Amino acid sequence: MKSLVFLEHHEGAVTKASLGVLGKARALGEAAGVVAGENARGIAEGVGGVVYLAEDERLAAPLPAPRVDLLAKVVRDEEFDTVLFAQSVLASDVAAGLAARLDAGLNWDLVDLVDQGGQLVGKRPALADSVWVDAGWTRSPRIAVFRSGTFDPVAIDSEAEVREVAVELEPHSLLAELIEAAVEDTMLRHMPYRGPGLYHIGVRVDSTDTEIERLRAAGVPLLDEIPREGDRMRVAFLHPAAADGVMIELVQRLSAAHKRE
Repeated sequence: MKSLVFLEHHEGAVTKASLGVLGKARALGEAAGVVAGENARGIAEGVGGVVYLAEDERLAAPLPAPRVDLLAKVVRDEEFDTVLFAQSVLASDVAAGLAARLDAGLNWDLVDLVDQGGQLVGKRPALADSVWVDAGWTRSPRIAVFRSGTFDPVAIDSEAEVREVAVELEPHSLLAELIEAAVEDTMLRHMPYRGPGLYHIGVRVDSTDTEIERLRAAGVPLLDEIPREGDRMRVAFLHPAAADGVMIELVQRLSAAHKRE
């Protein structure tokens, strides 16, 4: 087993839950941690053992997509067969994205990890935590998310061997944008009966018309039967009923040479 542990950090220190998972991984075999962030060298050096470090201002915000790019690169380049996370909102998003990126198996809500006859087996509570069930993987890389606080942090006596990783992000990884309404508009009118939360998600597509036809044929409820054009884009909205109350916007980018009809 050669495992990589995602070391989440806050206020200049790795979380105890992440250190606990790293300690468990090192008890089972070869293991390294990975730290991502801006000005994060001091954090990596404080862990001990082998730690991969990605320092970049683009990693300052706790966004999952850039971290998926980073972990996918390290897993492929260094041939890790297992990636472990301590459960958190960020870690859960990164683990799910990494599983999709690498076509990897993902086991969730684990409370232990053991070697049984040469096979790595996760332990997951079931039936209101009255029993544990075995959870395995059919291929590698294996990805596992552990309940926060499952393992106590273990002190690492050896000095940190920090290995720097070049940050290579996919073009879409920093395209998420959070906006806040400043005037009385649709979003503010939406809040009294829905409360604060996610209003809508924009999804970039190659052709809005093609996607509308495909979704209509599949019976997906639409707000826009015919796409509308805006500033160098062609958009259409799905009905909120299609996504549990969240509005989905299809966005097709148009070239500067495109003439609005």
